[in-house]
Amino acid sequence: MNSSCRILRPYLHHALQRSVKAEHARAYLSFQRRFAQTTTKPADAENVTNDYEKRVEQLKQAGDLATYYPLNPHKADRTTARRVHEVFARLKNDEVRTDVTVTVFGRVTSRRSSGSKLVFLDVYDGGYTIQGLCNFGVLERHGVPKEDFKRFSKLARKGDIFAITGHPTRTTSGELSILATEVPNCLAPSLHQIPDAVENPETLARQPHVDFLVHQRRAAIQRIRSGIVSSMRNFFDGDGFVEVSTPILTAGVGGASARPFETNANEFPDDPLTLRIAPELFLKRLVIGSGERVYEIGTVFRNEGIDATHNPEFTICEFYEPYANLEDLIERTETLFSVLKTTVDKLAQENSVVRDNIAPLALDLQAPFKRLEFIPTIEAAINRRLPDLSAPTAFDDLTALFKDDLDVPVPKDATLPRLLDELASLYIEPLCAAPTFITHHPAAMAPLAKSAVDPATGQAVSRRVELFVGGREYVNAYEEENSPFEQRRKLEAQLRLRDPDERLLNERGVDEGYVEALEWGLPPTGGWGCGVDRLVMLFSGASRIADVQPFGTLRNVVALGKGRVGQS
Repeated sequence: MNSSCRILRPYLHHALQRSVKAEHARAYLSFQRRFAQTTTKPADAENVTNDYEKRVEQLKQAGDLATYYPLNPHKADRTTARRVHEVFARLKNDEVRTDVTVTVFGRVTSRRSSGSKLVFLDVYDGGYTIQGLCNFGVLERHGVPKEDFKRFSKLARKGDIFAITGHPTRTTSGELSILATEVPNCLAPSLHQIPDAVENPETLARQPHVDFLVHQRRAAIQRIRSGIVSSMRNFFDGDGFVEVSTPILTAGVGGASARPFETNANEFPDDPLTLRIAPELFLKRLVIGSGERVYEIGTVFRNEGIDATHNPEFTICEFYEPYANLEDLIERTETLFSVLKTTVDKLAQENSVVRDNIAPLALDLQAPFKRLEFIPTIEAAINRRLPDLSAPTAFDDLTALFKDDLDVPVPKDATLPRLLDELASLYIEPLCAAPTFITHHPAAMAPLAKSAVDPATGQAVSRRVELFVGGREYVNAYEEENSPFEQRRKLEAQLRLRDPDERLLNERGVDEGYVEALEWGLPPTGGWGCGVDRLVMLFSGASRIADVQPFGTLRNVVALGKGRVGQS
């Protein structure tokens, strides 16, 4: 045989093993793994529980079921896979650190064997994978009976959770491993065969844990989510903001134009309550009372539809900064997005699951971002002036523009703000592929923002800015209206513009408590809000909000409550 071809069948040439080029060995190992995975009989992706009884019986025959669920070993005996990678990164090929013994816990993602005396377990632990090398020859020298090894070899499979104890080593092919000195200890077996893929939406909805086990991208996205939230907290904490928690159950609607979830408390049966749609009004009360910069990251609820970017339950970040103006808010937004990109890039460098499943964000987040003014941009696109948006006839005039001049369908349940939103979606948002700030919205669109007449257009516009990326909104910010007189006038005007079907909003009218709070003096304040789920979508490349929420949308959660797949 030509010596140049020996790498194709290395098991026939053991004497040449140490002279094999590392890149060839790695390629062979990679092929071997793929072959092992593809030649294993695939699980039934439509019924991930089909071998439950068989697996339980197999474990019973091998011993008492309780032995597979031992008490958790002492924490001091554990070394994380990440720590092993960090400490032993410089190990050379074929080097074994017999002076060091480590124990790594984790879930088996791949099981392979070579003959009857060599078993390989790839164990996943917290974003890092490490190979367990179980060689009976080595184990026998450490006093392991052959029957114990055979029982382990027969029972261990993908999905089981094991503790592997042994010496750090690096294989001939360059893979960091643990050379087992004890039979790996099962901490929790998987009683179901983990499928190679799950496409059945019912299975994914009712068994999200299976989705995570099968699709590593789900775990990678949650890593990114955690990194983004942590980075946001560090960003605000480092600049003197105080993190606060505001009520989720409220006696008012407050802060945003959306339909709330309604409920009651047994303690107050006659007082209707709602789940908060935004923490805004509470946070501004805290600014009034303390003068501090404050922020909150938390869940809000809006009783509205579900689509690719909307879920009735989602996470929001809001901050309120005394004495900040629109330019300050824009600058802080640009800085934060740059920080978040750095955070995600670093995660990809450090975490193989993120690196292997998430493509780098191909987007220039270098400041300054592009800016577009709301009214001039629309007027340039439609080649005509907008009517006076503060006039009593503004709604009728704008409706006529839709029907007669633009030949654009009037939105369902149209109001003046909804008509303006529709114009923005048609003529401004498509221009926002790169990060773009839309500024100076008509005053009717932002009743909680300060406003003034724009000398260039003669229209009343708000001191508001939205950040769009890829045609999708990420940030809404404005200089807060702090005059109780102007705020009352704007809230009353908003009531006149609302959809008559928004019963609860209309019944409650002006939030008198909030207006009264303004009477105590809200300093000039910049307010900022951002949907955290959308941020995670942006930096992970996810196309649906369901992909970045650990248990999907409300539709998935409702399905999850129905129990096992196949049950009603």
